[in-house]
Amino acid sequence: MKNFLGILFLFYGHALLAQERLPEVLPFKEYLAYVKQFHPVARQAGLKLGMAEAELLRARGGFDPKIEVDYDRKVFKNTEYYDILNSTFKIPTWYGIELKANFEQNEGIYLNPERTLPADGLFSAGISVDVGQGMFINKRMASLRSAKIYREQSVAARDLMVNEVLYNAALAYFNWLRVYNEMTIYEGFLENAVERFKGIEQNARLGEIPAIDTVEARISVQSRRLDLEQARVDLVKERLDLSNFLWLDNNTPVELQPNIIPEVGILPNIDEDLNIPAVITPGVIPDNHPRLRSLELGLRALEVNRRLMANRLLPAINLEYNFLTQEPDQLQSFYRENYKAGISFSFPLFLRKERGELRLANFRIDDAELDLKLNVRQLENRILGTFQQLESYSIQIQMAEEMVKNYDLMLAAEERKMSFGESSLFLINTREIRLIEARLKQNAILNKFLYAKAMLFRNLGIVPNVD
Repeated sequence: MKNFLGILFLFYGHALLAQERLPEVLPFKEYLAYVKQFHPVARQAGLKLGMAEAELLRARGGFDPKIEVDYDRKVFKNTEYYDILNSTFKIPTWYGIELKANFEQNEGIYLNPERTLPADGLFSAGISVDVGQGMFINKRMASLRSAKIYREQSVAARDLMVNEVLYNAALAYFNWLRVYNEMTIYEGFLENAVERFKGIEQNARLGEIPAIDTVEARISVQSRRLDLEQARVDLVKERLDLSNFLWLDNNTPVELQPNIIPEVGILPNIDEDLNIPAVITPGVIPDNHPRLRSLELGLRALEVNRRLMANRLLPAINLEYNFLTQEPDQLQSFYRENYKAGISFSFPLFLRKERGELRLANFRIDDAELDLKLNVRQLENRILGTFQQLESYSIQIQMAEEMVKNYDLMLAAEERKMSFGESSLFLINTREIRLIEARLKQNAILNKFLYAKAMLFRNLGIVPNVD
């Protein structure tokens, strides 16, 4: 990572460029590490966990102790109609139980008789219990459970976002590598064509070969230069696409400089760079796959909601009991004879709203279960299909390598025959064109193989440890 930071400073600061010599190769693993650390989407993924923690904090606030003060006073024509103070301290607990402490002090000429209290006020301490629909689960409890699930789900969502951005970043790197290899191929054959043209031009001056052969040799040079120029244009495009994934620590985009080249020998270490396990069973999904983990956690949240909806079919029954005293500092002053108690009952006769909400909750769970099964099946088939692609591309890479060797031998033999005067420039150009096509095909197959590796990385839901 330190070497790569140096490269990024090379991109961004011309002053540093003059001060030190930095490496020109951009290693694939360090590139992924930088994308994971500084790319805006990767940083947005990290924000999801912070948002989930904030959501959990908000849900826990439903169990915070609360102080309530209600003060009401009326004075008209120098007459105090009433002066009412009611202050309460509440402590919500888990199973629909609420602890309360209260102080009331009321006075006034036109005070409602039921509000008449001792001159120093009246203290009360008691409990409120929901013995109906809110006892085992209520909105406050459901919110906290859902927030805890959401926190776990946000970790899976973060991993999915990081996996996706690294997958796209890997594809951009592979495209850059493919075009760079193409340019290297054209550069090599252009050098061969130029050397051949010089030799033919010299032989034509000496009268050893017809002058028309120099025209064909010159056309070959022009064709190679044309191909090379197009490859350079493509390389600029792929370099700019790759730059979309390069950012500095202060959210500043970075443009990849032309003197930076990709890691050519990427194939042997591709599994290690992408953190792909050495042993994988084709078609088997990892247990901790973030997409399935997210869907399973979403299903758990829906189960919590269904429990809440089902509990609303019960009647709402609230029991309340409070001890009364004028001297709260003396525990013996709390007598059972001095109390304030009550009960409240509520129950819809037809339960149409509650039954409808429960039915919707069941439908949502069924939909989520089907979605989970569908995703499991799709991922299994994608992983299996990717393994089959990799097997095929591995065979194709070997075949392409053998084909390139054979075409190289054919070209060398044709050049040897021409040195004896037994061949022609046309045949050499034909052999060389076939060799170029074979090299380009080999490069394209390598790119497809790397694409398949990236797809396997994506389908397995891997977040590589490349920090």
